[in-house]
Amino acid sequence: MKVLYTAAAMSTGDARNGHVRSSDGLIDLDLATPKEMGGAGGASNPEQLFAAGYSACFHSALKVVARQRKLELTDSAVSAEVGIGPNDAGGFGLTVALHADIPGVDRATATELVEAAHQVCPYSNATRGNIDVTVDVAVD
Repeated sequence: MKVLYTAAAMSTGDARNGHVRSSDGLIDLDLATPKEMGGAGGASNPEQLFAAGYSACFHSALKVVARQRKLELTDSAVSAEVGIGPNDAGGFGLTVALHADIPGVDRATATELVEAAHQVCPYSNATRGNIDVTVDVAVD
């Protein structure tokens, strides 16, 4: 694979209760373990960052496949919910639920676009076979 871009970030401090910063400084965040996991909350966490990245990446893939089919998506949106919990191996695992809102197209077309985007999206390709990812579609 020919790499077109490389993102770089560093975690410092107390990991989930530390700090992350991208090499260009555009991301510069304190982190806190969520209250639901026994932490103090009040700051971002790796799961939120993963959800933000996956939703943006999947939305981009959705727009790419729509353009390839000569469709213009206006007012579309993709949200991602990333869950974390213990797995059977004694560690932790993730789940992802993607929600694509694609107004202005019929359900069959929206479903086709989402299925194609799921094949194009780098996050989908990276997670396929590793974590449970579900995708649902709303058209209105």
